[in-house]
Amino acid sequence: MALCLFQNPTFLKLKPQPSTATTPRWGYVRVRCGGPRSHRTPLVKGRILSIEAIQAIQTLKRLHRTNPPELTSLVSNTLTRLIKSDLLATLRELLRQQHCTIALRVFSTLRSEYGADLSLYAEMAQTLAANDMTDHLDRLILDLASENEIKCGDDHKGLASLIKAVVAARSRESTVRIYGLMNKSGYGSVTEPDEYVVEVLVSGLKSFGEEALAKELQHEYKIALAKFSTPQLNTLRF
Repeated sequence: MALCLFQNPTFLKLKPQPSTATTPRWGYVRVRCGGPRSHRTPLVKGRILSIEAIQAIQTLKRLHRTNPPELTSLVSNTLTRLIKSDLLATLRELLRQQHCTIALRVFSTLRSEYGADLSLYAEMAQTLAANDMTDHLDRLILDLASENEIKCGDDHKGLASLIKAVVAARSRESTVRIYGLMNKSGYGSVTEPDEYVVEVLVSGLKSFGEEALAKELQHEYKIALAKFSTPQLNTLRF
């Protein structure tokens, strides 16, 4: 038996142990490629600009940069070729890019051609206030006041946003002017006032030390509240 064991030396060989060396693991290396274009602010999700609007924005920015002698006529020719939706898209994209001076020209054309609601005025005012362009903001409210009447009752949200932007810009004159324009437009007497709008305006007037006007507004709101909340008598007879 022993002789057989020595004659078969492979019997005594140990089984090879599995290697403890770690198998190299493959992974992914993140590579970033970029240049001057990669720093450009992306479009807001869901916003689509037409080719005409994109071309108009590029042309307006180039004209503003080079400032040719016939700037006004060139800008006018560029904008008058756009339809309302493209004008509006051009304006909002310029506001998003903080090109306020060019946006004011577009807004002027849009307002003269198609008119502008309070929400659009509010968008303009918010951007001007954020860029410390109070003088342009006051001029914007003057343009609004030149219309004599505004449809306050149709856009409470836009009116509140406009007041907040003017107050944020610390423009006492424009805040008081908006209050006067609201009165002239029959806000509270012809149209039902909005509680939030009144609160925002009262707070703004008080912040400028206009306590008398704030109390007057609160008194007018109480009268309007009683007027518009009175139930209508049922004229039907059963």
